[in-house]
Amino acid sequence: MSTPVNSQPARSTTSDIAYVAVFTALVIVLGFVAIPVGALGVPILLQNTAIILAGLVLGPRRGFFTAALFLLIGFIFPVLAGGRTTYFALTSPTVGYIISYLVAVPVAGFIAARVVGKPQGAKVGLFILAGVVGLALQYLFGAIGMVLRAGLDVPAAAAAQLPFIPTDLIEMAVMVAIAISVHAAFPQLLRREAR
Repeated sequence: MSTPVNSQPARSTTSDIAYVAVFTALVIVLGFVAIPVGALGVPILLQNTAIILAGLVLGPRRGFFTAALFLLIGFIFPVLAGGRTTYFALTSPTVGYIISYLVAVPVAGFIAARVVGKPQGAKVGLFILAGVVGLALQYLFGAIGMVLRAGLDVPAAAAAQLPFIPTDLIEMAVMVAIAISVHAAFPQLLRREAR
């Protein structure tokens, strides 16, 4: 009598690859969405918050792979916001934001993965915390990049980011709401990531 082959790991790997591919495509598409606001027409870019959504929905490991794949594709194609490449971003004052993706996404995903088994109120609180921490890490790394590459001092680098905080918080609220809805429909998504 032959022993049945366990195909669960293969299925899990396949689904992980599919999730990472889908979210990478979503982040790329949202990089081309720019909404001009204010008298100067400074655009609201959804890519920075969409990348954190990958961590909120997929957890730390798959979220990290999404960010890494996105940046790798960016070395070949101009998929970053504004039609830039990863190479260009790494050689510009925005270097900190790009590097932050590899830290902010898994950290946000790690916090989000703690929602497994928690009551609804705690889940909402953890998703909000995850989104805010992810965004704060992007700002921190972004400021460091401006200090190192643009020659700004720390107060000037922090001040340069102030106009974007309100819109980024609104975007993050939308991303958190999406994450909560996705996990309400698919509660098993974070179970493996929570271990």
